[in-house]
Amino acid sequence: MSTISSESVLNENYEMSSHETACKIMGRNFFGIEAAAKHFGVNPTTRQFAALAQIPFSEKTLNACKDSHVLVAVFPLSIANIYGTVQKLDLFHQEYNYEEAVFFQNKGEIGWQLVRKRPVNGSASKTWSEQQTLLSNDEEIPTARILIYTIIGHYLATKERLFKENYIRCVDLESHFRICVGVSLDKIHIRDCWDEDKYPTLRLATVMK
Repeated sequence: MSTISSESVLNENYEMSSHETACKIMGRNFFGIEAAAKHFGVNPTTRQFAALAQIPFSEKTLNACKDSHVLVAVFPLSIANIYGTVQKLDLFHQEYNYEEAVFFQNKGEIGWQLVRKRPVNGSASKTWSEQQTLLSNDEEIPTARILIYTIIGHYLATKERLFKENYIRCVDLESHFRICVGVSLDKIHIRDCWDEDKYPTLRLATVMK
């Protein structure tokens, strides 16, 4: 996750974009602090506001990603927290059994993420290791938490559904299985798969480092 540190803030060569500029560049692909408060019910602390004060992506990067990515202010909410918040909206399928899993309960860290909106080109019908070769040096695999936060947050803000009819491999492992997040019939699915599995709908998404 791209988090803010005192070292990066003090780095004179580290170009950062203001919220206003970032929102103007990203348009509907901007899910900021106000959106998180509105749709996820977060009540940011002073420390959290400070952690999100600067956006750690340059204007050049944002302009390059404005149509392909969502810029997301990610708060420390677990998948369990998100599920509880949106349960009445019936956005999750109920067939999973991960409530006690670490990845499901982990709240993670606060920070900004640039999350790819669509599966990586050419990532279908490939194993996990084959999919890794498609990553650029500026990309990494998101957690299931980041992916679900982005999918649901972006849908609530724009009504656009990301990754429809696809399963996206995440970095999380549970009992030697890779966790995958899918969107089918307009609901979130959480599944597991082997790294050697390769299916046309089992694909990859990324976040910018």
